[in-house]
Amino acid sequence: MGFNWRKFLVSFTLVSQGNPMLRHLNMLRSIDFYSQDDIQLLQDEKLRALLLHAYTNVKYYRTLFDNHDIIQNNEVDLVSFKRLPLLNKDIILSQGTNLYSNDHHNRHSFKNSSGGSTGKPVIIMQDKSYLDANLAGRFWYNEWGGKFIGEPEIKFWGSERDALVGKDNIKTRLNRWLFNTNLLNTYCMSDKDLFSYVTQWNQIKPTLVWAYTDSIYKFSQFLEKHQIKLFKPKSIICTTSPLLPEMREYIEKTIGCPVLNQYGSREVGCVAADCLKQEGLHVLPLHNFVEILDEDNQPVPPGVQGKVVITNLNNFSMPLIRYDIGDTAYFSDNKCSCGRQFPILGNITGRKFSHFKKRDGALVHSQFFVALMFYRSWVKAFRITQIDYDKIEIKVSHDQEIPQFDKQEINQKIVKLMGSSCTVDFVSVDEVAPTSSGKYLYTICNIGD
Repeated sequence: MGFNWRKFLVSFTLVSQGNPMLRHLNMLRSIDFYSQDDIQLLQDEKLRALLLHAYTNVKYYRTLFDNHDIIQNNEVDLVSFKRLPLLNKDIILSQGTNLYSNDHHNRHSFKNSSGGSTGKPVIIMQDKSYLDANLAGRFWYNEWGGKFIGEPEIKFWGSERDALVGKDNIKTRLNRWLFNTNLLNTYCMSDKDLFSYVTQWNQIKPTLVWAYTDSIYKFSQFLEKHQIKLFKPKSIICTTSPLLPEMREYIEKTIGCPVLNQYGSREVGCVAADCLKQEGLHVLPLHNFVEILDEDNQPVPPGVQGKVVITNLNNFSMPLIRYDIGDTAYFSDNKCSCGRQFPILGNITGRKFSHFKKRDGALVHSQFFVALMFYRSWVKAFRITQIDYDKIEIKVSHDQEIPQFDKQEINQKIVKLMGSSCTVDFVSVDEVAPTSSGKYLYTICNIGD
């Protein structure tokens, strides 16, 4: 590969803007092979800073901490911290702005949205420092996969704007050019699209690919069906839905490179990621403090499945402290042969996404439909079902009249992507029930493979 001039351009741009991302990245690189004790000291320091901030600036936590003696004489008791009641999505919904820090406006805060256990989207306040730390983390574990800043990357990903408008805004395109990131939009996956993606992939020659798990799996099936060979990246990082062993094996066989797993969420960013040894997901210890607990909220031994509880260490605008994210996993007592001493997560289970299908065989990632319902104040809960190729049903529980404008907007976007013959039916319901397994599904496709 030739001279990587983009690496220097990215560094110059970030430094000239006063962006601390490179400082964060260098810190993360430095802990790569720290001892467990040294990692624990750094993590405890970040945790104490977060808890002191939350006590001083967040109404919800001041009351909670006083009730559990977390802060005494301006010192944090980390033993008492582990007895705090868990935070969950229902509490976030009920507490609202009581969870916001008093100074969040000074932190360049913004709202993000994620799914609730009852189906109601949950609003999370985040900020620039959180984004900078997440970006540094992304560059860091990109390096675990063999890619460095400025080297070509493909995002096998969904973009509503790209699918409906035809191109993203200028700022997004400039950032993609600067970081050498190229989008292949998984909201558009007809055979024509996929043949085009093959051509683009082979022209870009990506060092690394980020992909929706189920989308890259479908793409691999397309490649095998048409006996197509791709340029081999150094690795593919899969995210959004579980990477099953048989899926990993199939993608690796078809594309010919290691496939890595990444676990995270919109609320807390990246939680854990594979390295090239593929011996388990390394928890990123300066991003999140992770606990695995039983039904009585007590720690479980290594190898025992429990609920994943996360304290994000970088979001001071709306601290998420002992947050029950709704997934399950276990800690492994094995150490990865790469030498890193970070905790290892295994067998993560959680909410799954899939694809809707068009009559011509094209696929549309169901995250497109989920995103249409976020940030709408009238939504209490929803489920979107593809009844047939030309029929979409949206069951929605709402606490006010559905604005006609919102109905029209959602309908127009779905019809534009799925085809002019597609009809969208809104069905008002009192409650959107979970499945028989107790899991909440946002989308269901009733069309078989």
